Amino acid sequence: MSNEGNKKQFWKRNAAKVPGSIQHVYGAQHPPFDPLLHANLIKAGNRLPPATPGKPKKATTFQEFESITSDAWDVGDDDDELLAMAAKNLNIEVVMETANKVIENHSKQQERQRQDDATELERTEEDTREDVAEDEDEEEEEEEDEDVDDEEDEQVRVEKGDMTSPEVSFASQSSPYADSRLVKSKSEAPIGSPKEAAGEYAGLHRQRSLPHRPPIIPLVARMADQNTSGTPAMTEREASRLDKFKQLLAGPNTELDELRKLSWSGIPRQVRPITWKLLSGYLPANAERRESVLQRKRQEYFGFIQQYYDSRNDENHQDTYRQIHIDIPRMSPDSLVLQPKVTEIFERILFIWAIRHPASGYVQGINDLVTPFFVVYVFEYIEEEVENFDVSSLQEEALRNIEADSFWCMSKLLDGIQDNYTFAQPGIQKKVKALEELVSRIDESVHRHMQQYEVEYLQFAFRWMNNLLMRELPLRCTIRLWDTYQAEPEGFSHFHLYVCAAFLVRWRKEILEEGDFQGLMILLQNLPTMHWGNEEVSVLLAEAYRLKFAFADAPNHYKR
Repeated sequence: MSNEGNKKQFWKRNAAKVPGSIQHVYGAQHPPFDPLLHANLIKAGNRLPPATPGKPKKATTFQEFESITSDAWDVGDDDDELLAMAAKNLNIEVVMETANKVIENHSKQQERQRQDDATELERTEEDTREDVAEDEDEEEEEEEDEDVDDEEDEQVRVEKGDMTSPEVSFASQSSPYADSRLVKSKSEAPIGSPKEAAGEYAGLHRQRSLPHRPPIIPLVARMADQNTSGTPAMTEREASRLDKFKQLLAGPNTELDELRKLSWSGIPRQVRPITWKLLSGYLPANAERRESVLQRKRQEYFGFIQQYYDSRNDENHQDTYRQIHIDIPRMSPDSLVLQPKVTEIFERILFIWAIRHPASGYVQGINDLVTPFFVVYVFEYIEEEVENFDVSSLQEEALRNIEADSFWCMSKLLDGIQDNYTFAQPGIQKKVKALEELVSRIDESVHRHMQQYEVEYLQFAFRWMNNLLMRELPLRCTIRLWDTYQAEPEGFSHFHLYVCAAFLVRWRKEILEEGDFQGLMILLQNLPTMHWGNEEVSVLLAEAYRLKFAFADAPNHYKR
């Protein structure tokens, strides 16, 4: 190195970075300069003390490199050239003075922050002592007024001392911060005893960098999102759709074809109960006959209760009732079905249906099909979210109406898919086979990938057909899905096949990333749909309709 005896080393390529130091940028100098022409800018007295050197890199031949280019700064260990490049436009004295000011200001700021913290802690400790003193004064006054004995006085002092202790005060003040709200400053956060203050303050600083937790989506979300519960301000489009439904339903004879067209894209919560009853065939289109039909069907259902329900413990039916009793607690949402009143209603609905349909009887999976009807018809009488509502608080007449309506609409649904639940469940077997053939045509990569790892469609799609995807989707999505199923001809029996195909292909990327049988099965049985909403279901239905349009009337397209 030139002038090695008279100069101290200024900079090492691999030295640790020092705050305020100059970082050389390739190509920053244009046109390139010759360091030798600016040697007079380099002064030994202005150089920084040497930084701690890192692990040196393999040296390069500077003469060879210089013959190719003259503006490269990374030239091995030639520190004079590096210094000259940094000094071209910046005077070393100015740089050092600026760096020293930055370090000095930073030190002052840290010292000021420590003083503020100490002052704040002293003020808080003093306030706590004052509060305790005031409470003790109040205790003495109360003791004099009440003139109680010494033992009671001691007990009162202990109780009041607990209420005003710093630990309890901290717990009560910290509740507003339990919702993951970011703390802007230490003075905004609750402070406990002085001994704990340092740890609490460090925790608050860590909290500043934490993101907000995502909001918990209710099982049945608000109307603006999934049109199932809650009544926030509607958009103009939602209000217009609601007006169209009301106008159509207000006529003396409802045009069911028009109602289906409107319902395909989702039904507003306010009119969903009557719309489902009309589309399922439970209510007539003629408005004058609806009330009489409702009364007759509800009376007929409770006639079945009187006739059959007492036989649930008979030898012929006790196994059926026992299986129903076991399956209901496994349903979701737990907060709803585990209410004793709801459990009782579900047991009656399922048992009466099984008695009246001996060809299939009760089969696991039928129990899930009651929930959407029950939830929708509960919303005829309440406004709040269903998972937070105590169903037993409804009037007895309302509960009877909800139970009877749920029974008849579920019966109408099962009439169209009863071969899913007869012996050996041939309907499901047929649909799973059709799903396999359909997926092999629309996404051969997914089909071959599952074949490669020996995943049978029956191993995961059986539940999709048996429960109509209710175990794969949140309840809010199931209700939105059933809006379209009610509006679509043979929605539950036929259109559901294309929804399942679109649903499987929707997870194409995740499926192809799995590289073994176990990983594929875990994925397909636990698909991440917990945060799905109206938008995801609408996209799924649109893709299913596209598949139906392409394949439904051309069954040979299934085959190769």
